[in-house]
Amino acid sequence: MHHAKFDALTAEEISKVALLVRKNGIGGERPGFGSVFTHEPDKAKLRAGEPVARQARAFILDRTSAATFEVLLDLDSEEVVSSTQLTDGGAPMLAEEAETANDVVKADPAYIAALAKRGITDLSLVQLDPLGTGNREDIDLTGRRLWACVSYFRHFEEDNPYAHLIDGIIAVVDTVKREVYAIEDSGVKPIPTTCNNYTAEHNQPMREDLKPLEISQPQGPSFILNGPQMQWQKWRFRINMHPIDGLVLSGIEYKDGHDYRSVMHRASLAEMLVPYGSPETAHYFRSAFDAGEYGMGKLANSLVVGCDCLGDITYLDVVMADDDGNPKVIKKAICIHEEDAGILWKHSDWATGKVDVRRSRKLVVSFIATIGNYHYGFYWNFFQDGHIEVDTKLMGIVQTVAYENGQLPPGTSPIAENLAATWHQHLFNFRLDMELDGWENSVYQNDVDSEPLGPSNPHGNAIRVTKTLLSREQDGDGLTNPQTARTWTVVNPNKKNKWGVPVGYKLIPGWASDTLIAQEPSLMIKRAGFATKNLWVTPYSPDEMHSAGDHPNADRSGAGLPTWTAANRSVENTDVVLWHTVGVTHIPRSEDWPVMPTEVASFMLLPNNFFDKSPALDVPGTVKDQCVTGVCEHCPPDACTCGH
Repeated sequence: MHHAKFDALTAEEISKVALLVRKNGIGGERPGFGSVFTHEPDKAKLRAGEPVARQARAFILDRTSAATFEVLLDLDSEEVVSSTQLTDGGAPMLAEEAETANDVVKADPAYIAALAKRGITDLSLVQLDPLGTGNREDIDLTGRRLWACVSYFRHFEEDNPYAHLIDGIIAVVDTVKREVYAIEDSGVKPIPTTCNNYTAEHNQPMREDLKPLEISQPQGPSFILNGPQMQWQKWRFRINMHPIDGLVLSGIEYKDGHDYRSVMHRASLAEMLVPYGSPETAHYFRSAFDAGEYGMGKLANSLVVGCDCLGDITYLDVVMADDDGNPKVIKKAICIHEEDAGILWKHSDWATGKVDVRRSRKLVVSFIATIGNYHYGFYWNFFQDGHIEVDTKLMGIVQTVAYENGQLPPGTSPIAENLAATWHQHLFNFRLDMELDGWENSVYQNDVDSEPLGPSNPHGNAIRVTKTLLSREQDGDGLTNPQTARTWTVVNPNKKNKWGVPVGYKLIPGWASDTLIAQEPSLMIKRAGFATKNLWVTPYSPDEMHSAGDHPNADRSGAGLPTWTAANRSVENTDVVLWHTVGVTHIPRSEDWPVMPTEVASFMLLPNNFFDKSPALDVPGTVKDQCVTGVCEHCPPDACTCGH
């Protein structure tokens, strides 16, 4: 179902949305465009052959009243289908709101006085990082657009501000009313004075023993990219960018023989939460819904400078709506390239001495977003044997706490003089809209343990696999279990492989499978209920796209997966969606400072009886001129089989 109506909006369509919003007076005289994206059509209508319109959705902030409107627009007829004012939640942050918060707070006498108590009079070197206030149960958000700002100090323009936290001050600012709601001062702490910078000039001498590492593809890459349509080896799919979700891959298929077989309809991040674990007054409420509050796609890096990929790279530009609804191009936001991936398969025949090996290659589609002090890289890796690996790379600078000698705060790790890093989590939820050989699929939970001793296991060595059908949404506990090697398999019960086994794909969780640690009365439990499980299974609904609801910014309604699955709907032999939570609990180390080495959290989708045999038998051996001569005595003079 590779329909262009699922693709991202074009610049022309974004402009049309802005025109229609203003023409209909939505959002008042100064509508702010929090997010503008494709309203994807209902797959059931497409399957039934019903006509579907090209539609868009927009989350609009009235910059004079703080009201948020969810707007549905028909781009074919150029009409507003509906406009609904939200009662819970708000539009994602506008880019200008960070600047507004900075200007308003720095002009406030109470803030200036609080800084003066700490010896700061030059406000030009003060940095304010705005955080959402959804976790602040003590604040009534009705009719307000509030952000809680944390302050940092730079000793010079390019100094690392997170080394100099101005602790104890929280500036709560209303970016619509352009006024300070409160300056909260929980007590003066000395500002750490030691500079901790990560640039080369501050970390001399540099290593001098690295030789060049060059990757060359003189004939170019092996893929064909036609607009958003990618074709590589036996894979084909479409590549798009969503302002909230970031990278979206759709229509994912694998060619088996002469036919393409569907694997997934759509794959993307659906939400993420970064909850911080310090109980201190100025810290306890801190968290970030980096997708729903800020917009993962809107904050994608442009890779024009400082490329994050190595080799023969193909880039894609993406277009987003800016604060005023104008199309804005992010140059080179998506990176596409091939990588060598080690040995694909190998066998050494001990009897004949013959060696056969194939090297693996993967296609990598990625982007990186920057949200304040953190950066997130999302890498979708496609392999020649039909499996997919998703790598989430965590980068950046940890959030800090100041403390006096001998008074390390709870929930923190010391990382520098009078400076600690807060314990926290990164909880990513991925939405995997599966379609294995069609849309009628079921999900099984697989647990492996020992067969009980008895007639079927007289010697105690027998292995048992328990496959539990998840027939309804609340079946199973949705948690990983390494003691039973737990995985989940999506199958098409109506189609079997040559050996009579239903075709399937297996979700294999990675090591980073933590779930939300916060507990009630923390509002994080209600606002990010998706993070309490590693796996949710729902029946496909075009209205269920984001695991904490579409409007988590300032929302306390408990929208999203816990609410939807309370109905305990059937998920057997139907159009199913997997929601997989990848969780990293970060107890910072001194080695994470002043900039953390990249941490990777992954999961895998592996064909499970989807094929009749290995689909990678036709991958050719290593080309002769790529071999290193004289390396392996088993290589004949006219061909290399050793994989060197």
